[in-house]
Amino acid sequence: MRYNPEGTLVTVSLLVQNNYVLIDFSDDGVGIPGHLVKSMFKPFVRADDSRNSKTGGSGLGLSIAKRIAEAHGGDLTLLPGKDKGSTFRIAIPVI
Repeated sequence: MRYNPEGTLVTVSLLVQNNYVLIDFSDDGVGIPGHLVKSMFKPFVRADDSRNSKTGGSGLGLSIAKRIAEAHGGDLTLLPGKDKGSTFRIAIPVI
């Protein structure tokens, strides 16, 4: 929400599939630049170089969230194939 224009639509969905709970967070905002897709979950990676700790975070959020998902036996991924916006998926095993 912080990095998209006002009026950006955000949706959250939950699905159980193949013994995993899949939670998708999607938006129709500006998306992730193609050159950052593979490094998005590395610490200190930020999509906009103008962001800093005073204006927009440290670049640690996705890295920490991915490690939390992995600690629960799952994963956090950026789903491919959207022309606009982004979809992040948390997958954790059903218990």
